[in-house]
Amino acid sequence: MTQKISEAFDSKFRFILVAAERAKQIQNGAPPLLTLKSRKPAYIAIHETQANLVKWTMLEEAEEVQEEEEP
Repeated sequence: MTQKISEAFDSKFRFILVAAERAKQIQNGAPPLLTLKSRKPAYIAIHETQANLVKWTMLEEAEEVQEEEEP
């Protein structure tokens, strides 16, 4: 299955990371943002990500280190 990657993503890898994280949220009870026939979290997450409904940001390296140090 070939998916069209939104121009909002700089790489296919980042798209997959965002969609995978969204799929985890759906599995843990988050309501889907789209109404689709499929109930599979991964399928829903991919389509939500393609539609730019999933908000994401890239952290700077300093922010990542600071988050790891906080208890």
